[in-house]
Amino acid sequence: MAHFDERSGVVECPTDFGSWHQTMEEVVVSVTALPEGTRAKDLKVAIAATSLSIAHAASSFSISGKLLHSIMVDDSTWTVERSKDEGTVLRITLTKSARTAESTWPSLMVDQYAADSSQFDDMEKKATLERFARENPGMDFSGAEITGNYKGGGPKIDAN
Repeated sequence: MAHFDERSGVVECPTDFGSWHQTMEEVVVSVTALPEGTRAKDLKVAIAATSLSIAHAASSFSISGKLLHSIMVDDSTWTVERSKDEGTVLRITLTKSARTAESTWPSLMVDQYAADSSQFDDMEKKATLERFARENPGMDFSGAEITGNYKGGGPKIDAN
């Protein structure tokens, strides 16, 4: 069975450098505003538990800030990818410390790169559906619509 995001799509949050999106477990940052021909050795990427910084050695391109929530540094990665559609892309996958539907990030960094209210609403809906899919193995919620109580990860059901 394909991964939930592959079936349901992602809610992209566009930024001046590219975009970011999230799942219950990860935040994925896609940096497309790189100089032509950028290679991994041209970049300095520093991933810390509560911050992220990116700098290009031969240009003034840089991004830096305090992440909205903490991440697991050892489980986070970055790669430089090339494609015909996007060109050169720095893709950073940050593994969230809190990996639940209620831990949906409204912005990538403190006071930076916030999702607009409609995007955040869609992110919360998607996280709640992902939670339902995990709680109900074998059921496919990837194309489902959700209304009502989905804020903060949806309704809490007492198992007792």
